[in-house]
Amino acid sequence: MSTTTTPASPGTGPDAPAAPSDERVGSHARLAAVLRRPAVGAAVAAVIIFCYFAFSTSAFAVPAGASTWIFTSSSFAIMAVAVALLMIGGEFDLSAGAMTGFTGLVTGIMMTHWGLNVWLSILTALVLALALGFVNGVLVMKTGLPSFIVTLGTFFVLRGVDLAVTKLIINQVSVVNFQAADGYDAGAQIFGAKLQIDLGWLPWVPNDQSPYLTLYSATFWAIVVVIVATWVLQRTRPGNWIFAVGGAQVSSRQVGVPVFKTKIGLFMTTAFAGWLVGMLSLFKTTTAQSTTGVGQEFVYIICAVVGGCLLTGGYGSAIGAALGALIYGMVGQGIVYSGWDSDWLYAFLGVMLLGAVLVNNWVKARAESIR
Repeated sequence: MSTTTTPASPGTGPDAPAAPSDERVGSHARLAAVLRRPAVGAAVAAVIIFCYFAFSTSAFAVPAGASTWIFTSSSFAIMAVAVALLMIGGEFDLSAGAMTGFTGLVTGIMMTHWGLNVWLSILTALVLALALGFVNGVLVMKTGLPSFIVTLGTFFVLRGVDLAVTKLIINQVSVVNFQAADGYDAGAQIFGAKLQIDLGWLPWVPNDQSPYLTLYSATFWAIVVVIVATWVLQRTRPGNWIFAVGGAQVSSRQVGVPVFKTKIGLFMTTAFAGWLVGMLSLFKTTTAQSTTGVGQEFVYIICAVVGGCLLTGGYGSAIGAALGALIYGMVGQGIVYSGWDSDWLYAFLGVMLLGAVLVNNWVKARAESIR
């Protein structure tokens, strides 16, 4: 019987030198991959801010106190995510805040003053919002004007309409007693419902305070918005188009990306978010004012930047924008619980914006250097 021995392949024997490691899977590459995630900095900041107010105040972490900042954060998260998508696509929308008040006034006037059906009123407000988003997009793409100029014009138009037209129709600048309108209860089941969770078993909940954590519809809508936006950005072809048109619009058009449709869709998405927040606010507070949402467009942009979005486009995430909104909501309510002057919130927003831009630039440079 003969035995055949297979010769060892070069480089596989026991004395062969170890193969060089692939730098793409090294620890530096993994660290760079983590640092390049837009939401990392916002997540760390959110944890630090939560811990600070939870340990420095007695009302922040108890169910009743948390209900307030969770609702505020949820409303801002919906708009921040939509604005973040638009910023990733390389554009801004300064009419986003006024859109929330406009849609609320349209629905409120149609239901309380004209007595129209609740769903017809809600749908009319949605159609008007989407039409304005479409007009914004077309004007930006057809004229070549910067989007902040076009949407700044839309912002002033909406402010004038909210004030003048509302006063012309109902002789006042706000819709009140909305809960008395026919059909309010039906709309409230979708936009104004709430869920209470008993957290009295937590050791830090005092016996003399309400043990219930109240979650409003805005929170559940915000979760849906974040999930859908993340899926679109990470798993779909339109998500690739959004990053492409924001990072290199000319090159994107040359390789066949539908730039016009993508940007029109982003402006309409922002308008849709404005309508949604307008409905959530109207059916929770049962009032709509001409000043609702004015000035909040800058907060949405700050939340997106804090969440990792670049002002130059082509980079960012929906989760990061939602975390930016969570930071804003926690700080806004934490300042109140701490007994500070609430005007300090604006100073904090300015510092937060500058800090986020500097940190984002540093993190990106650091990630590139250790790639």
